Amino acid sequence: MKAIQITQPRQIDVINLPKLVPGAGEVLVRICYAGFCGSDLNTWRGANALAKQPVIPGHEVGGVIEAAGPGVPVGLAPGLTVTLNPYSNCGQCASCRRGRPNACEHNQTLGVQRDGAMCEYVTLPWEKIIPAGDIPVRDCALIEPMSVGFHAVDRGQVTDTDTVLVIGCGMVGLGAVVRASLRGAHVIAADIDPEKLQLARQLGARDTLNTKEGDVHEELLKLSNGFGPDVVIEAVGSPATYRLAVDEVAFTGRIVCIGYSKADVTFTTRLFVQKELDIRGSRNASPADFRAVISYLESGKCPVDRLITRVFAPEEAASVMQEWDANPGKVFRMVCQLSEG
Repeated sequence: MKAIQITQPRQIDVINLPKLVPGAGEVLVRICYAGFCGSDLNTWRGANALAKQPVIPGHEVGGVIEAAGPGVPVGLAPGLTVTLNPYSNCGQCASCRRGRPNACEHNQTLGVQRDGAMCEYVTLPWEKIIPAGDIPVRDCALIEPMSVGFHAVDRGQVTDTDTVLVIGCGMVGLGAVVRASLRGAHVIAADIDPEKLQLARQLGARDTLNTKEGDVHEELLKLSNGFGPDVVIEAVGSPATYRLAVDEVAFTGRIVCIGYSKADVTFTTRLFVQKELDIRGSRNASPADFRAVISYLESGKCPVDRLITRVFAPEEAASVMQEWDANPGKVFRMVCQLSEG
């Protein structure tokens, strides 16, 4: 079978591997579409400390069940359109024992710590197969990244009485915009790209802020009746945006951290205490988050064509990665077509 492999920093190749056979309790999925995400870009750059190399990337996928091994529930039958839960969990660590396997201490995500799904076929335990309803198989590649944003909103316990600032309007941040708006919150989306801010409005943000323009602090006070946002979701991963979150969140507010900062962040820790802040990490997504995204996409309200920047063939992977690296701010999702949907 054909697969895409990041062999070393800034080197990506198309390779051939033996076709897989599902074992007991496993499902063989024919991958139709698989998206590149930010972690894949950083792996290609040689800047992802979590990733093994060489590695087959890909954990944002749409596929069709090809076959099932013994012991798989009858509902997971050949021909079913699915996406994948790409996270592993040990079942024994503190996170798993608390019922939060998405944050498993020993998690290995497809395409990061282990080979991923940017290949023609994968086998996974049936528990990691997620039926995608009536969603077109191409659009299933959007489910996982949006689920990460949905999970952050859940971690922030967002309600209809909250003002929520989402910093960063990439795919994950836009997922947070959608989920917070679906919960009835007043959503303020912040980014430095006008096109992304326009899309955030289309997806439910009531207000937008270009953080390169004007007085962000004063504007946020104006939009939140002088209090600051009740919840700030950080979806960039830079020292500046982390400090912005702490500075601008309301007293007794909640900060949800998604982005990984590649540099150490210096905080005025006085604000942690003075504001009595709740600062929460948000990692990956839960099965409930996947189900919520599937329900949203099935509603037909999502402008999916605006979220998929380009569909490419495996042989174009190297040029696509170079294009993305040169202009990362203009890319939502680059999606590889591995087989017919």
